[in-house]
Amino acid sequence: MPVAAITETRQYLTFKLADEVFAVDVAKVREILEFTTITKVPQTPPFMRGVINLRGSVVPVMDLRLKFGMSETEKTISTCTIVVEVAAEGETIVVGALADSVQEVFELEPAQIEPAPRIGTKLDTDFILGMGKHGEQFIMILDIDRVFTADEMAGMAGEAEVVNG
Repeated sequence: MPVAAITETRQYLTFKLADEVFAVDVAKVREILEFTTITKVPQTPPFMRGVINLRGSVVPVMDLRLKFGMSETEKTISTCTIVVEVAAEGETIVVGALADSVQEVFELEPAQIEPAPRIGTKLDTDFILGMGKHGEQFIMILDIDRVFTADEMAGMAGEAEVVNG
């Protein structure tokens, strides 16, 4: 049973967090950067690693591993920041997401994507758009607009304004 929200073939960028493969719609990806120095911002949630300077703009950087309850992303030769555009309350916020490594871009047809599993009522899987199958591997397709809550997004926008202001 395909996912209702996915009605056309789309391209996805896949990346690794620990041993798991995740994907995000290529249309949401602005660019991929090598790991760079991140300036810490006080009193932010642990998954918000800080901000980076992207051609004069301040971009908040999130550690998706921490957000998903994994261990902190460690800097390796493959570690990178995926710069994505996230829709939040009528505006677009540019956010960097740390990934252990970027894999590839490929197309998935709606029939290749299953709905995210429902894992009881306590676990929120709304940020998983679906489970794609690529070869023998399952890939968690993220709804990047739902990975962070509205409050978290407001905080990120506020941090960028404070630093830019």
